[in-house]
Amino acid sequence: MAHQIDYLFAPQSPWAYLGHARFVQIAAAASARVRVMPIDLGRVFPVSGGLPLAKRPAQRQAYRLVELERFSRFLQLPLNLHPKYFPVASDDAARLIIAAEQADGVTPALRLAGAVFAAVWAQERDIADAGVLAALLAECELAPGLLEQSRTPGVQAHYDAYTQHAIQCQVFGSPTYVVDGEMFWGQDRLDFVERKLQS
Repeated sequence: MAHQIDYLFAPQSPWAYLGHARFVQIAAAASARVRVMPIDLGRVFPVSGGLPLAKRPAQRQAYRLVELERFSRFLQLPLNLHPKYFPVASDDAARLIIAAEQADGVTPALRLAGAVFAAVWAQERDIADAGVLAALLAECELAPGLLEQSRTPGVQAHYDAYTQHAIQCQVFGSPTYVVDGEMFWGQDRLDFVERKLQS
């Protein structure tokens, strides 16, 4: 029986960006069923004790930059520590990923999610801009009509449901991988995700 992974993430998360390609490879190697679930961290943080970056203590903000640079070098992934468009509103990008999954399935949605992450952290692009989102659809060879589809009440309902699911599962950060009901927080836990999938 195939493992199921709930992949909960915020489209503006640098940690989700750093782990995304590895996660996709690990899930594919295990033939796992993935549920692509973008969430609104702005609604998760208040009930989980999390703080937006600007409200975190200075020492935590400083160490975050050390870790981002460290993982960027280790994984050989380009990453701008201070991207031009961050913080950035990510709701539109989240809804677009959901629309892509509904229309085309998990694999295209994962491809689009990867493009969104890279747009923020490697390409200095504004994922809150409709023109950028349209360009990302084209680059991922997805239908331009998904942008309009992403604005429908049905897509918003899924976004709300995914966020509420995250809260109910006691998720508190991005990315979180829930494998057969067991939660793993952070891209630095992917080794444990892989072990779980092999069990």
